Amino acid sequence: MNAASAPERTRLEVNGRTVEIEAAPQTPLLYVLRNDLECNGPKYGCGLGECGACAVLMDGRAVRSCTVPLRAVGARAITTLEGLGSRDEPHPVQRAFIDCNAAQCGYCLNGMIVAAVALLARNARPSEAEIRAALRHHLCRCGTHLEILAAVRLAADRMAEPAAPAETAR
Repeated sequence: MNAASAPERTRLEVNGRTVEIEAAPQTPLLYVLRNDLECNGPKYGCGLGECGACAVLMDGRAVRSCTVPLRAVGARAITTLEGLGSRDEPHPVQRAFIDCNAAQCGYCLNGMIVAAVALLARNARPSEAEIRAALRHHLCRCGTHLEILAAVRLAADRMAEPAAPAETAR
């Protein structure tokens, strides 16, 4: 075994918590997330960074985790789909995808949601062209493209609305 493939202890920040794992530095982040940390949000689609099913946020930027070696992660914050919201309180983008029926098989959905979260964090009111550009690395073969675009627009609208004032107790 050469030095490049020898496992090393690595500390990562994933979904707001610090974890330690032992893996070779060239191990794709996707493998560590799924196999060692049991994060099933990022999917293995192609292993080449072409389909986007493995997208996660790295310091708020959408990346395809199958092409990111563990050594490139360092102290960056990683957020998977599991770190965005919960079943009881989904992230506004997750809620919009549900409300717009934007999934058929659902395989591409997690990566698209992650990419949409990254887009809306840097651009609260993206145009349709900007939404399409942000999702260009994500393949959907089921044909829900129009619903996906509608979901991102709906999430943008909802996230831009001022929060309703809390009702005061009487």
